[in-house]
Amino acid sequence: MIVSIKGFIEYRRREYCNDIGCPVQIMMNKKDQDTEDYNDLREICKENCLHTTYEFHHWLIGKGYFLVRPEKIGGN
Repeated sequence: MIVSIKGFIEYRRREYCNDIGCPVQIMMNKKDQDTEDYNDLREICKENCLHTTYEFHHWLIGKGYFLVRPEKIGGN
């Protein structure tokens, strides 16, 4: 369940990739979704991203994003 927090925005899909000008994302933006070319590029992102989680994490911090979760999940 995704809950919005009043006064905050959620991260948009591929916002990081577009903001940093990822060359794979730039090529994807020129393709129609669900085409073979698009899906081939998507596989590069999924399996061999050019950037690290460290870079992504620090980009999130720099943009003012933060991650939240409920104190209790299910039976925890």
